[in-house]
Amino acid sequence: MEEKVEEKLFNKGFISITLINFVVYLVYYLLMVIIAAVAQDKLHASLSQAGLASGIYIIGTLLARLYFGKTLELYGRKAVMRYGAIFYLATTIAYLYMPNLVILFIVRFLNGFAYGTVSTATNATVTAYIPDSRKGEGINYYGLSTSLAAAIGPFIGMILMNTTSFYFVTMFSIALIFITTIACFAVPVKNLVLSDEHKEMLKDNSISSFIEYKVMFITGIAFLMGLAYSSVLSFLSSYAKVIHLVSASSFFFVVYALVITATRPLSGRIFDNKGENYVMYPSYIFLTLGLLSLSITHSSWMLLVSGGFVGLGYGTFMSNGQAVCLKKVESHRVGIALSTYFIGLDLGLGVGPYVMGELRSLFSFRGLYVVAAIIPIVCAILYAIFYKTSPKSNTKVIEATK
Repeated sequence: MEEKVEEKLFNKGFISITLINFVVYLVYYLLMVIIAAVAQDKLHASLSQAGLASGIYIIGTLLARLYFGKTLELYGRKAVMRYGAIFYLATTIAYLYMPNLVILFIVRFLNGFAYGTVSTATNATVTAYIPDSRKGEGINYYGLSTSLAAAIGPFIGMILMNTTSFYFVTMFSIALIFITTIACFAVPVKNLVLSDEHKEMLKDNSISSFIEYKVMFITGIAFLMGLAYSSVLSFLSSYAKVIHLVSASSFFFVVYALVITATRPLSGRIFDNKGENYVMYPSYIFLTLGLLSLSITHSSWMLLVSGGFVGLGYGTFMSNGQAVCLKKVESHRVGIALSTYFIGLDLGLGVGPYVMGELRSLFSFRGLYVVAAIIPIVCAILYAIFYKTSPKSNTKVIEATK
């Protein structure tokens, strides 16, 4: 029997885990946006080596998601989140010592693994604090922490690197993770008490014990959406220089953040009351509009409008795709399902810069964004053909406890 979670959505556990998740993702994005430049400036890395410094982080993250998506409930959410936070802190401190590229690659890989560990644990842990009747709304509010971090992190990272030094950025990141680690030990985390049957299922080393097949379709869509969005993350700053809108481009992610902050509660309620189709289709449409707007941008206001559309598209999809995963699986498969989903999302963001870079050699920046805008349209078509809506399983097979 599953413990009843209080109907109040904004309970202490929900707020605490959401804030922890925000900082975890903030540091990830903060460092991601500057590490390539640091590798080139301080360690004299080539462009490809600098790209590897960014990409190897994603490899570490994917391995962590694969491993802990399966073993999270066996080890316990509490232990994985708390000791993962300690490892995240240790590997962030390691940025202070990077005498050569080999050490940088090792640090980036381990830091990515630590980030993947903590974020996998928080994604599963927060579900215990969301009332069943408000899953869509709750996940949207929680997902807001990730989306805001994706907007604020790069903004802070660029400002700090332009006004201070990498040493200061590292110390700032260490301070944030240190506070987060303390919070992880202070927050009461609910583990799942598994039946012997489910323990044996989780100990199984078959592919199904690492990957949740029920969410593979939405994971594939997440990969494509991440691929499309990577064109913004990777090339917006370069594109802004070409079209002489550098000043306006620094506020692109601010508009992105403001838009998703304003619309996230509404999209969550629509998900709960109307169903996922009423938020998923608009997300594909808005991302397409945002990328097309970028392709024809010639003024500051158009660039900022495109930021709003991208926020409505990609930002809305991120959290509602997560809510779809919760709707598809039973409680003991939540960790594996969310891990599977974020593997797709992260892989799209990780592979995207290379794919879009190759396309950039064939097209202008404007042409690149037109091509990127086609991807959400493809997602909408695939979704319409293959996705089948279904209510979340009501099977109660495990018990929640502190």
